[in-house]
Amino acid sequence: QVQLVESGGGLVQAGGSLRLSCAASGPSFSSYAMGWFRQAPGKEREVVAAITWSGSSTYYADSVKGRFTISRDNAKNTVYLQMNALKPEDTAVYYCAAGGSFHFTIRPPDYWGQGTQVTVSA
Repeated sequence: QVQLVESGGGLVQAGGSLRLSCAASGPSFSSYAMGWFRQAPGKEREVVAAITWSGSSTYYADSVKGRFTISRDNAKNTVYLQMNALKPEDTAVYYCAAGGSFHFTIRPPDYWGQGTQVTVSA
């Protein structure tokens, strides 16, 4: 069983930056692909970014390419999401997730965090 705890959310003005962190506990963190998802009010949850267990490959949704960066530190059992040039449409609850496959749209994650709110004001 893997437990995920997100932190780093908050309120920021448009154009600003935030860094989300997701601390994992449990066995074999380094063997899991990790991802960040978000869900805005009235919308479905969507994958924002994903990273393989080794960090060698990453995926980004078109809406965040060039602005967000996902990374991981397996020694610290932590995955990060650096968010730059934030826009009001980035406002959502952001969730950390872990799973056996990097392709989360094909195989959903096995574990989820509780979520952290990100609000971007215009």
